Amino acid sequence: MVACVGATGMLASPAPVHAQSAPALRGLPDFTELVEQVGPSVVNIRTTEKVSARPSMNGMDEEMLEFFKRFGIPVPKIPRQQGPQRQQPEEQPRGVGSGFILSSDGYVMTNAHVVDGAEEVLVTLADKREFKARIIGADKRTDVAVVKIDATGLPAVRVGDVSRLKAGEWVMAIGSPFGLENTVTAGIVSAKQRDTGDYLPFIQTDVAINPGNSGGPLINMRGEVVGINSQIYSRSGGFMGISFAIPMDEAMRVSEQLRASGRVSRGRIGVQIDAVSKDVAESLGLAKSQGALVRGVETGSPAEKAGIEAGDIITRYDGKPVDKVADLPRLVGNTKPGTKTSITVFRRGATRDLSITIAEVESDEKTVAKAADLEGKSKPSTAAQQLGLVMAEITPAQAKELKIKGGVRVVSADDAAARAGLRADDVIVALANTEVRNLKEFEAVLAKIDKSKPINVLLRRGEWAQYTLIRPSR
Repeated sequence: MVACVGATGMLASPAPVHAQSAPALRGLPDFTELVEQVGPSVVNIRTTEKVSARPSMNGMDEEMLEFFKRFGIPVPKIPRQQGPQRQQPEEQPRGVGSGFILSSDGYVMTNAHVVDGAEEVLVTLADKREFKARIIGADKRTDVAVVKIDATGLPAVRVGDVSRLKAGEWVMAIGSPFGLENTVTAGIVSAKQRDTGDYLPFIQTDVAINPGNSGGPLINMRGEVVGINSQIYSRSGGFMGISFAIPMDEAMRVSEQLRASGRVSRGRIGVQIDAVSKDVAESLGLAKSQGALVRGVETGSPAEKAGIEAGDIITRYDGKPVDKVADLPRLVGNTKPGTKTSITVFRRGATRDLSITIAEVESDEKTVAKAADLEGKSKPSTAAQQLGLVMAEITPAQAKELKIKGGVRVVSADDAAARAGLRADDVIVALANTEVRNLKEFEAVLAKIDKSKPINVLLRRGEWAQYTLIRPSR
């Protein structure tokens, strides 16, 4: 027994601890009932692919022959083999993953990367029955896939309400890490709404997830599936304490479309966006750094037809706030193409509500930026030169090319302007939150500005728009 020694050197009794002053002790959760409840709904998924054996010559395959030819090495003489050299394609194991039963009639959910490129998908149930599955659909953007097996009366999972999930809450995973079937791991929710992609706010946990766990369920203490284990943060290829799961509400929206049509239809408005920095927000008069800065508007897009301009800051979509730049593609992507909705933009100190009709994302969509050919005569200006700028008018052809009403071109940028990132051929379309269409307007606005304070500038660089702050030298 250990006693406490008092200041006098005498043995002293420890001070009494009042039960009401100590926090209530809680035991660790028991996951055994959850495993019995949800375990039968979790499946192992194995995939195979066909590998074509290349015809050989002199006993060597084409890759080896190419190696000798490329480096000028004489091809060694190898006795010619008798009989035909062509071989039939062989099925080889491709990967192992996990999944779970969505419905009793055989629909199974997993990750898209688990079944991507698979020639054959084999699903093994907890009772060791094995089925060949057909892929109903897979969506690479969200990494969600649905496969179907010919079976009925299967134990389906219960889907939980992700909005009730809280950081610090216990969760459990069941899967096949490294091919070890029916492996159970547990931990807590580390964070929600973790942005690691355009369309998904991931659930971050410290549940041990390893290769083979992909596609398996993340389960709350009520026995409900709240996510699909999808990714890990790792420098070694193995678990390092951080894993990510696709929220089940997002996954269900995708799976419903996959089951209905085999593909996912997403909305688009045709803008290139960026984050709004704190400095830019303050200089424009926004209460806080929020929204999505429109850097470019695609020709003929819904955004252009709605009147959205480069330099606008989108603050609301369909009545919902756009707090950060990642919110916008998520909200738009979840909108059915053809839907007419509203969008709120902040433009030069004023808020505007615009009506917009959502288009559909094309699978081969590509955004190509074009460089504008800018010309014009430079005109020295004392006020502009104080900021390190030499400006010039832009021609009507240049304004048409950039799809702007007007602006002034930067001939050269030095000192404060250069430190702000301005460079030759940038086109300034707004200064101090005021639109400028020509040199006269530029000079008039510049004359009224307190040049001892940072000046916000909206510029176009090719088809891209961005804000910057010119901070005068002190």
